Amino acid sequence: MSSRKKNPVWAFFASVRLALFLLFILAATSIFGTVIQQNQPAAQYVKEYGEKTAHLFQVLELTDMYNSWWFLSLLGIFSLNLIVCSLERIPNVIRLVKKDNLTIKTEQLARMKIRKTLALPLPPEQSVRRVTDYLHGRGWKTTKREKDGGILLFAQRGAWTRFGVYIVHLSILVILIGAVIGSPTFARKVLHNEKFAFKGSIMIPESRETNFIYSFANGKKIDLGFTVRCNYFTIEYYANGMPKTYLSKVSVLENGKPVPLKDGSTVHDLKVNKPLTYRGITFYQSSYQPYSDFLTVLVDKKTNQKENRIIGGGTQIKSKILPVSFGIINQEVRGEAVQRIKIWFSDNQADPAIFWVNNGQKAIIKRPSGEYELTVKQLYATGLQVTKDPGVWFVYVGCGMMLFGLFVAFFMSHRKIYAFIREEAGQTTLIFAGSAHKNKVGFEKVFSRLVDEFQQQMA
Repeated sequence: MSSRKKNPVWAFFASVRLALFLLFILAATSIFGTVIQQNQPAAQYVKEYGEKTAHLFQVLELTDMYNSWWFLSLLGIFSLNLIVCSLERIPNVIRLVKKDNLTIKTEQLARMKIRKTLALPLPPEQSVRRVTDYLHGRGWKTTKREKDGGILLFAQRGAWTRFGVYIVHLSILVILIGAVIGSPTFARKVLHNEKFAFKGSIMIPESRETNFIYSFANGKKIDLGFTVRCNYFTIEYYANGMPKTYLSKVSVLENGKPVPLKDGSTVHDLKVNKPLTYRGITFYQSSYQPYSDFLTVLVDKKTNQKENRIIGGGTQIKSKILPVSFGIINQEVRGEAVQRIKIWFSDNQADPAIFWVNNGQKAIIKRPSGEYELTVKQLYATGLQVTKDPGVWFVYVGCGMMLFGLFVAFFMSHRKIYAFIREEAGQTTLIFAGSAHKNKVGFEKVFSRLVDEFQQQMA
């Protein structure tokens, strides 16, 4: 170990100052990742910051900062620093844990801050047995040694808690490993396999489906290996026309057939805080896009024949399965949302029906040829953010380890108890002494209660 300390490279990476400096840099750079929206289209940055600033962001990879080479390099240096710091100090902790505590000089017991001297009515041999049995009964396993004309007993608890801080160190490393494994940069540049880990997005219009997404990193298509279909999209607006809440009803298809999800349903309500995960790929509801087209559902009430079509405003179409035609001749709009739609409907028998209907509302139309149900709603595309992060379980395990390590480091301590028994001038004397490397006030209460209860037993 001494040779390592002389090595300037080892000393550099073993420095606590380096750890603090790296933590400061990581925290400072993370501010950029918070202020600058991540993984947005290039046009969005040009619009918000101007062309030159947007180009600078792209060069420095600030638009996907947490997956950039320089941020991952900082994490790598910090990890190396953490490992070296731990290797530098763990041997000393091991020596403390394995230390032969019975080598302590008995004179030191009388100088310890937490101590108490008792006079016992029993001979030394019997007193040793009584003290040993008493401590064993309360979970303090003792060892003993003859020393300075008496018997020295020693017991300790929580020696392993000295490693609490290193459990935290290990947890940080596990979290960082998970972050690297789940990084698209690592998958693309190291593993040369973009499908291993990625982040991207896709716009899926209602009633349409896709089996690929577009990567945030380079805009390339990434095949999902299955199909995602947007069955329906709905949105609620405030009175002023601003969007309030929205959700997508999506299905996962394998070989053209819907796949039952965890709840057994083949349709998942995808909301902002309710993602969908399938085969390790998670879909988040992130945005939407309104269209000038309309999604229509026509049903023959007698035969229950149904037809789904997408038509544009101001157009007329003829049904492929029913003897009717219909079209949209006008619409009322507030902001980006269509409120009401004016419908033209004909079965070539009698005059066409012309009426207004609310967006998404069912209309019952009685014609000479039969009774029909028509639903017309504005067409939307759901915007999904898609992520595959195989390192997420490392992060979860690391967070659990960190909580455990912090609990050990802050709320548990290595506690020691000494009991020195010898005969002086025909009287058996017992010196109880103890120490704790943390929470000394709490240990002093435990020690006092332990000694008081022993006195009561001996009375």
